[in-house]
Amino acid sequence: MPAADLWERAVTAGAPLVSAVDARGLVEVTFVWRGEAERASVAGSIRLPLRRQPGTDVWHGTVRLPARLRTVYWLSHVPPEQARIPPDDTGSGPAHIDLLNPGRLRFPGDPGDPTDRDCWVSVLTLPHADPETWSVPDPDVPAGELAEAVVGGRRVSVHRPAGTDRAGAPALIVFDGYLARTVLANPVTVDNLVAAGRIPPLVTLFVHGTDATRDADLAPSSPVTTRFVLRELMPWARRAYGLSPYPRDVGVAGVSLGGLAAAHLALRAPEAVGAVIAQSGSFWWPGPGAGEPEWLTREYAARPRADLRFYLDAGDRETQPAADGTPSLLAATRRFRDALRAKGYPVTYAEYPGGHDYVNWRRTFADALIAIFGT
Repeated sequence: MPAADLWERAVTAGAPLVSAVDARGLVEVTFVWRGEAERASVAGSIRLPLRRQPGTDVWHGTVRLPARLRTVYWLSHVPPEQARIPPDDTGSGPAHIDLLNPGRLRFPGDPGDPTDRDCWVSVLTLPHADPETWSVPDPDVPAGELAEAVVGGRRVSVHRPAGTDRAGAPALIVFDGYLARTVLANPVTVDNLVAAGRIPPLVTLFVHGTDATRDADLAPSSPVTTRFVLRELMPWARRAYGLSPYPRDVGVAGVSLGGLAAAHLALRAPEAVGAVIAQSGSFWWPGPGAGEPEWLTREYAARPRADLRFYLDAGDRETQPAADGTPSLLAATRRFRDALRAKGYPVTYAEYPGGHDYVNWRRTFADALIAIFGT
């Protein structure tokens, strides 16, 4: 197709251009960009170099993808190893969103974290992607109560569904609290599931952190987060909200490194925590030079089984090594799942079509809650 026609089609129909679904459940997805640059590529969960149509400023590239895919991407004009998430939605700069795609997602900078900043990505939703049912506000479901507190010097947000104020409620501790509240829409999902009778009224404790200290706070090599949760957060929350005293009623959740931290906390303190939600958990940890990869998997395999239950998921596109000398996140998560099951732990496991994506964790969080707390 001539470059002018391709560009006009993209402007009219929106980009990327998506073909009909074939017999194998695949579509051809064509990304189109127009402008002057030395290079152009698709970055993020999809990595695709774009080629320039000779004699024009139109760039394009086509890839075959599963029609069930939902993922995020952006356009980049630097080498792949220098790719960064776009800082705004202007559609300009060395990394920017796809202005022809109306699907976009903002990662708001945490106003309580001076090291954080806004980021933007484009969202690719293909024809057979699973709907986002539970994370969308329902006008018939009243929003729950959200309170802010400082506990032991750390910021915490507490969510309770509307009309629930009873002693003995179960609780869920969530790491990376600000993004879990905003981008992942965890409070909305809890409100909807409680209103539908799918889970009991649940108090959610969102633990905030900072970008600058996140790796140190959440890595199993650091006692900071475990000590905070056990010695300060849970005693405070039980006094303030009358939570259930039983460890089986307390879960801990996180995404990526937060998922690793959640599983590590449960290993260290099964007398306080009874359930783990790890979405794309970094079970490949530690990285190069810090020890042998998949440390937590070996720890669970070596210790007696505790009274814990798990929800784990990962994207089927998370197949790249997390760092030199480490396995992919998908491979490490599968081995962690297998080690847990070999010890007799109850494990709900899912692989979604996508990568290391907040748009997928936002949707599968409902599955995780139902698996762990479902009525």
